[in-house]
Amino acid sequence: MKIQFSKYQGAGNDFVIIDDRTQRFDRSNIRLVASLCERKFGIGADGLILVGEKKGYDFEMIYYNADGGLSSMCGNGGRCIVDFALRHGISKGTLTHFLAVDGPHEAIAGRGSIRLKMKDVVQIEETDEYCFLDTGSPHYVKLIEGLALYDVYHEGHHIRYSPRFRANGTNVNFIERIPGYLYVRTYERGVEDETLACGTGVTAAVLVASLKGLCGKEGACDVKTPGGKLKVFFKRTGEHSFTDIWLQGPAVEVYRGEVEID
Repeated sequence: MKIQFSKYQGAGNDFVIIDDRTQRFDRSNIRLVASLCERKFGIGADGLILVGEKKGYDFEMIYYNADGGLSSMCGNGGRCIVDFALRHGISKGTLTHFLAVDGPHEAIAGRGSIRLKMKDVVQIEETDEYCFLDTGSPHYVKLIEGLALYDVYHEGHHIRYSPRFRANGTNVNFIERIPGYLYVRTYERGVEDETLACGTGVTAAVLVASLKGLCGKEGACDVKTPGGKLKVFFKRTGEHSFTDIWLQGPAVEVYRGEVEID
């Protein structure tokens, strides 16, 4: 069986996207998803996204990590699927409504970028060493000096597989305030490596930066990741709560193809 796909990237965070509104794809086949995401023998991606049919919405987003497991929300993937839906006539106009695993989302398409509304954050665990919060996916956030030279893979791996997080996993973000922007690097669960960007991670990083006084209580924060630039808009409504959170950045179709599936 042949299936058509698009390869996308958002600030270097890359995805295989498949229109599966007819449900031809075997959604329970973990090995198939992992093989398509494998970089040497497959298409290669940080994750795979299926576009599903959902009454009352433009579409449903079903997201898999590169290891083949169904995962929580992916911010950059959410922006990329919106561009895919617009290109394929699944969504019409600049405003898109879709359903993801963490609930409804809306997105606004602009010139060369997609602005995606994220879920409200009502609770942040704050310690002297780190913060832990859920922005659609769980995120551990830690401030670091000299982040450009930091060993993100080994330190992130150590935290992700620590006794507290071993069972369910967590994404691990290291942040540093640089004049003009927030620098963010992320170790991503499911990929089990550093990725060039992480949308829910960048969102978590900005909220923690606001909490720590590294950016304002509301407005916008420019972010730089190894894969490119993103921007987060937000309003702080309490000591550990935020609303009206939007993630903005590029969503680029790299190429389209067709793959044979046994």
